Amino acid sequence: MVRIRHRLVVALSLAGLTGAGLVGISAQANQASTDPTAAKGAQIYCFMRSNGNSHSVSWEASYAVIKRQGNSLFKTSPEHASVMITEAVVNSPGDYPDCGRYLGDLFGASSGSGQLPENQPKTSSYESNSSSSYGEQRYSY
Repeated sequence: MVRIRHRLVVALSLAGLTGAGLVGISAQANQASTDPTAAKGAQIYCFMRSNGNSHSVSWEASYAVIKRQGNSLFKTSPEHASVMITEAVVNSPGDYPDCGRYLGDLFGASSGSGQLPENQPKTSSYESNSSSSYGEQRYSY
């Protein structure tokens, strides 16, 4: 009888700790706009891009900060890091002046300088690019 009660107490304790951990993780996911790691990543990305660095160099630096300084149990995916940077810039545009023009590069835009080419009209029409392969991904682990 005592053995069964002891097992029940241990099982309930573990279930409670697991549930509390999951609640903490989901609360962190909902607070992405106030995440200091996302703000650091956005600050690094925007600063480097505005000083003439390419997307790939700026992205590697900002993703390294987000990946290594995050408080998550799991590694932050590159796609999620892009979203975190975008949310930080959109939520505080005054903190990242002129950074909005570089955000498209985080999601696969081919413009390297953040500016439209002279011969391209300023419309937002979507055109399919058939030269890219199906299995190709923008970011890799």
